[in-house]
Amino acid sequence: MPTMHPQIIKAIEAMDRAGLQPIEALSPAEARAQMEATAQSRKAEALPVARVEDRTMPGPAGPMRIRLYWPDAAGPLPAIAYYHGGGHVIGSLDTHDLIARNLCNLAAALVCSVDYRMGPENKFPAAVEDSFAALEWLYANAPSLGADPARLGVHGDSAGANLAAVVALIARDQGGPDLRLQSLVYPVADYRQNTKSYATFAAGYGLLTRAAMEWFREHYLRSGEDAADWRASPLLAANFAGVAPAIVVAAECDILHDESQAYAEALRSAGVAAEYREYPGMIHAFFGMVPAVDDAMEAQRAVGAAFRRAFL
Repeated sequence: MPTMHPQIIKAIEAMDRAGLQPIEALSPAEARAQMEATAQSRKAEALPVARVEDRTMPGPAGPMRIRLYWPDAAGPLPAIAYYHGGGHVIGSLDTHDLIARNLCNLAAALVCSVDYRMGPENKFPAAVEDSFAALEWLYANAPSLGADPARLGVHGDSAGANLAAVVALIARDQGGPDLRLQSLVYPVADYRQNTKSYATFAAGYGLLTRAAMEWFREHYLRSGEDAADWRASPLLAANFAGVAPAIVVAAECDILHDESQAYAEALRSAGVAAEYREYPGMIHAFFGMVPAVDDAMEAQRAVGAAFRRAFL
């Protein structure tokens, strides 16, 4: 049985002291409020960026909020569409503001963080439609934002990585926008939820338990049949040939470990360049646990470096 890193054990103990409730025991509104409060309580200082601006863009169902981050770098800049995590039900521009700022700095790129529609109010495939619309908007508006439409990438964590992967597949199928890199941090790649890691890490490894994933699936998908749709479970796509190169970050002690690993392998089997980085002793959501967990910053730097190489 994998052993959790001492810093992760301390982080889980801190969650227990803070009285965090199991996600599956909460309503969507309560779970969202808990995530917002947790994000606000972190004592992390973001890396510097030059400018941040909240805007709205036309979305498939009406105006959609985005947050733009500019680095202190000379343009035209590469640009990244960023999709936050939270099981397609919780999370926001604010809960993932720290990661977006750090990504902007580390990748030296304009970052467009997307406030896509979520379940249960807007079930699958609303989030997919919004996410691809945001990439198209970023491509079309890149010049006015000081960015280069020929140097685009997508990034996401967990549910956001699911969306980034799906967006990359749609972009390939529709002939663009062309992507230099898809960055997938412990992606939800298969909503059928039947991997070995679902049994191994079902409970006791942080807030993302098997019961929590079932709760997310119930609130996001319209029915169990949606789990077989590749736009919900990108691992089930018919083929991966020609999709954008990738970096896939996995946590060893994560219920999503096996599908993260399987997605990287599926890309490689199709001839797609895919860097796979697994962090021993880490749990789901470790990527945002700065400064308490050293590997969180290391993983963020690895992603930033991958984007810099891809944007050369």
